[in-house]
Amino acid sequence: MHRISSVLPIKGYKIIVKFTDNIEGIVDLSDIKGKGVFSVWNDENVFNAVSIDKESNTVTWPGGIDLCPDVLYAEVTGKSIDSIIKSGVGV
Repeated sequence: MHRISSVLPIKGYKIIVKFTDNIEGIVDLSDIKGKGVFSVWNDENVFNAVSIDKESNTVTWPGGIDLCPDVLYAEVTGKSIDSIIKSGVGV
């Protein structure tokens, strides 16, 4: 699992994610805003309360919403999630 060193919310329901290997990028989450558990993001203050859970190393929001670091890494790098998991990098 890749380790996240920082996360910052930005306008348009996007986050800037930086990993401990210095890979950094923007992840656009606007397409899931308002859907299912992500409906709480209709309140932009909830979305902006993003943080890193130190125990699970996930990007997390109030109410138990979280996103897998490997999925975010795939989004930032453009690599497939399968190749990231198989490589074991960051584990």
